[in-house]
Amino acid sequence: MKQSKKNNLKQLGLLAAGLFLLNFASHYIYKRFDLTQDQRYTLSETTKNIIDGVDSPLIIDVFLEGNFPGEFKKLQAETRQLLEEFSAYNSNITFQFVNPIEKEEERVATMKKFYDKGMLPINVTLEEKGKQTQEVVFPWALANYGDKGAKVQLLKNMMGASTEQKVVSSVQHLEYAFADAINKVSKEKQKKIAVIKGNGELEDMFIADFLKSVRENYYIGPITLDSVAKQPNETLKALKEYDLAIIAKPTEKFSDEEKQVLDQFIMKGGKTLWLVEPVQAELDSLYNASGSTLAVNRDLNLTDMFFKYGLRINPQIIKDEQGAPIVLYSGNQGSESQKEQYPWRFSPFVYSTSTHPIAKNIEGVKFEFASPIELLNGGVKKTVLLESSQFSKTIGLPFPINLGMVTEETSPKDYTNGGFIPLAVLLEGSFTSMYKNRVLPFKEADYKDHSAPTKMIVISDGDVIKNQLDRGMPLELGFDKWTNLMFGNKEFMLNSVNYLLDDTGLINIRSKEIRLPMLDKQKVYDNYTFTQMLTVALPIVILAAFGFVFTYLRKKKYSK
Repeated sequence: MKQSKKNNLKQLGLLAAGLFLLNFASHYIYKRFDLTQDQRYTLSETTKNIIDGVDSPLIIDVFLEGNFPGEFKKLQAETRQLLEEFSAYNSNITFQFVNPIEKEEERVATMKKFYDKGMLPINVTLEEKGKQTQEVVFPWALANYGDKGAKVQLLKNMMGASTEQKVVSSVQHLEYAFADAINKVSKEKQKKIAVIKGNGELEDMFIADFLKSVRENYYIGPITLDSVAKQPNETLKALKEYDLAIIAKPTEKFSDEEKQVLDQFIMKGGKTLWLVEPVQAELDSLYNASGSTLAVNRDLNLTDMFFKYGLRINPQIIKDEQGAPIVLYSGNQGSESQKEQYPWRFSPFVYSTSTHPIAKNIEGVKFEFASPIELLNGGVKKTVLLESSQFSKTIGLPFPINLGMVTEETSPKDYTNGGFIPLAVLLEGSFTSMYKNRVLPFKEADYKDHSAPTKMIVISDGDVIKNQLDRGMPLELGFDKWTNLMFGNKEFMLNSVNYLLDDTGLINIRSKEIRLPMLDKQKVYDNYTFTQMLTVALPIVILAAFGFVFTYLRKKKYSK
């Protein structure tokens, strides 16, 4: 017995020494193991590089706390797991989960603060054994670093999707959302964006929400091409100071001198984001006594330029059965009129099927009187980001349009040999100047006929970037005040800008695939008693059986 005690004490001492050494080594050796099949908790190298730059306390407040359904519990758990990875990798990052409306007396004031910051709550239905209650949830987080702050949207807005589908999509988006927010608050602005003016582009009030969002990461300044007529070289020199040029819905012709300025900006490696439409038609022009308008060709004098770069925007209009809704009033005027929604086939509602980081896992994007993009052979690499649905076709111009078209009957036969028409295209590579082997509109000392590797995105509808106004104030991009629906225009536009200017690879985090198994609530409810026995009673029975067998064997061993 004495020898046995000595051996036990020796083993206990070795175990204690091993635990001490393991604990001591853990302070100097960092290692975590991700045993998930999809490597869900393994941070990308881009995220790690961003986190490494946090050299002072960064506090993340997560407001996903309270009493809510199981799907939100899953989102809460995934958010906590991810932030634990962030904190383990860099101890300067700390986080806390709080319920912002826990105190009833401060509820109204707190909700107003959240509304003012654009952090809108959602109402969720909590079901438990047949009983339903309504709860308010704030699926948001705030990253605070010094005097800077950035909000993080935890739950993606997806029209028509179930809460479960929204949660799965949101979990895929979590790492990018938090990495982007940390990058905003911890890094200084470096890249510059030029908003091109002078050819009837959208006024600032109609792109105000987009500019406000982009300004968080980049410097923004206007470049007016009116000065090209007298000082083309000076205008080009000023434009070269920028990294990206945005041309948002021009309505007036570009002169050859203006085109040379833009062309040479591209040849010097500048990125461009084109939102152009060769169709002159506006939804507002339908709201007249006749309820009709005529869609006609709008000549911007850009056809030869795009042709040289590898595409053509045809002067046609797209009709798509998968159209965004439009609100019309029916019945007699006054109190008897009723507001109804109809699918508007000239506003394609585009759900992306692309796996590219720009368009992957985003809400449907709303177009308005869009035109088809034709891709030409050869040249640079072309990636279709957004395209119309299977049941869509092109219509030549001029074409009369009236509101009565919402009630017309159609069939799949109307779209034979149509469908899947490109509406937004990414071009990457070395571009050829449109003025190669041609006389230059103005002399330029360092003219180039081939570009350095660069990128551009061409979208065949300028309204994709346009926000609505309410009492003269800009609304959030993608929000339709007539239907109270939120489209994915803002996310798509911001992703486009980030991809064109992203040298860190942050946008590529969006490509990460996560498979999130969810509990089938209906199945659990139908088998509630069995599930309760399986999850509660069975573990107790197994534990009791193990205890009985262990006690019996121990008694048998030491009774001799």
